[in-house]
This record gives sequence, structure tokens and C-alpha cells, in this order.
Amino acid sequence: MAAQPAPAVPQLGDLLRYWRHERGKSQLDLSLDTGISQRHLSFVESGRSSPSRDFLSTVSEALRIPLRERNVLLLASCFAPQYSEPGIDAAEMALVTHAIDRMLLQHEPHPALVLDRHWNIVRANQAAPRFFGSFVDLEKWPRPRNLLLLMFDPAGLRPSVESWETVAAGLLQRVRREAVGQVLDAKLQELLAQLRRYPGVAALKPPSAAQSPVLPIVFRRGQERFSYFSLITTIGTPQSVTAQELRVECMFPTDQEERPAR
Repeated sequence: MAAQPAPAVPQLGDLLRYWRHERGKSQLDLSLDTGISQRHLSFVESGRSSPSRDFLSTVSEALRIPLRERNVLLLASCFAPQYSEPGIDAAEMALVTHAIDRMLLQHEPHPALVLDRHWNIVRANQAAPRFFGSFVDLEKWPRPRNLLLLMFDPAGLRPSVESWETVAAGLLQRVRREAVGQVLDAKLQELLAQLRRYPGVAALKPPSAAQSPVLPIVFRRGQERFSYFSLITTIGTPQSVTAQELRVECMFPTDQEERPAR
């Protein structure tokens, strides 16, 4: 069988221009931010000069480029990738996963989830499947379960969410706000397109400003109501792609006297 061709590596100049435009920076702006001459930036973007690793590191920091995309810049410049992407259970992730597992345990009896950059649930405490499983049969949802699909699918949690349209519009805002580097990659854009194909999603409007500092999600089961808001935790100084892309979502009851669902 013929060997499959390797995926094409984007041109460095195209990548640099993309990130400058994404951040609203001109070459002059980037020059002032980095101390690199505008002439040198122009030469690298046009392919007339080859960048050093230090150049790429400085520009990446100034443009807040995520670690995964920094590896792409390095490959486009004929350097080896710098940032690893170990599995969450890999030995080099032990320090992070130990801290996350402690957070999940300490958050009992309320739900807590660990999400990747595409909202897939990669870890959870015992309260999370117990809570969500009281509204929907989770066994019908293949792993890794996607939190957004669970919330938007009419066969998922959607019928159990009070004021679903408001909650869903807020979640769509969160997708961009919490995206790594505030940039939607192709897979995340594909997920959003899938969500918009569900009934009523394309017509959703941003939630109006409310007096509450948070947008709670109220779940209904019969006559019972469970109101939660979320706090999101990320790794402060990640040094791997995996660590940077993890988010821990801890759900807190809006009523301190409210009991968790069982």
C-alpha cells in the first residue's frame, strides 16, 4: 500500500500574520511589544529571514499563542516541537493530576468535572455522574462524553434545564471566552456548527445583563430544583499542551441550604 503523505506544515509567515491579526497587532505594534525591529519581523513574515528559537518564543509570548500552536510555529521554522502532549494519566502529569484529583474529592458532594479544550469530560468526581445521571441515562452517551452536547441535545439534559435558551446562549459565549488563547480551532468550530443544528439554537441571542454576578443553571426533576453556578480552574503556568488545555469546572449551589441531587 502506498504511504500516506504527511500533513502539510503551514508557512511561518502565514501563521505569524494570522496571530497578529487575531490579536489586532500591526508589525509596528509587535515590534514595540517585543523589542524586535519591524524590519526583522517583516523579513521573517515574508520568508527573507529565518527566525531563531528565541525570536519565536518572544513573539509567541507577546501574541499569547497557545502552546499547541507554538509547536506548529516551531515545525514551520524547521525546529523540533518544544511542548509535549502527554496523556492526562502519564507519569509526567502526575503532579497536576494529583492536585486535580484532590480538588475533585474535596468538592464532594457537589459535581466537579475536568474538561479538555473541546469540552470533553476527561475526569469527574463521583458526584458528577450521580447528579447528571439522575436526569439522563448516561450509558447512552459514548465516552468521552461532551458536556456541550449533553446540554444542547433534546435527548440529553436540555429538557431538565430551566430557562434553557438563556443558559444555552450563555454557554455559547463561554465557548469563545474559555477557548485556549481565545481562538476557536477547527474542531471547536465543528462542534459549534453541530450545536447550531439542534432546534432553536441558531436563533439564540446573547443573555441580557442581569444583576446577579453569575448565570446560574437550574435543573428540574419533578418538583425539585437544583440551582448551580460554576467556577473554572486552569493551570497557572503550564509547560505542556495537555496541562494548558485542561479546565476544572466545580459546580456550587446558589442556595447554601440546597441539598445535592442523589
